[in-house]
Amino acid sequence: EVQLVESGGGLVQPGGSLRLSCAASKFTFSFYWMSWVRQAPGKGLEWVSGISPNGFTTHYADSVSGRFTISRDNAKNTVYLQMNSLNSEDTAVYYCAKDLGAGGPRGQGTQVTVSS
Repeated sequence: EVQLVESGGGLVQPGGSLRLSCAASKFTFSFYWMSWVRQAPGKGLEWVSGISPNGFTTHYADSVSGRFTISRDNAKNTVYLQMNSLNSEDTAVYYCAKDLGAGGPRGQGTQVTVSS
């Protein structure tokens, strides 16, 4: 059974930064694409970013491109999301997910709130 545990969320002011982490276990992490997805209040699930198994290829949604950076450490079975220049539209529960896209298994999520 895939286990994914997100951390690093919190309250941040507009223009601020946060770094999310996701610890993965119970599958061979280095073999799989990983994604970050989010769900804003009252909205559906939105795919945010994905990273290839070796970390060399990354993809971003237009809404976060240039502001967010996904990375991974296969030695630590961890994927990260560095979020800069945050705005209120980034307020959501953020999940990491196995595979590329929003349809794979995901963790319990971490809340990110952008507010002054």
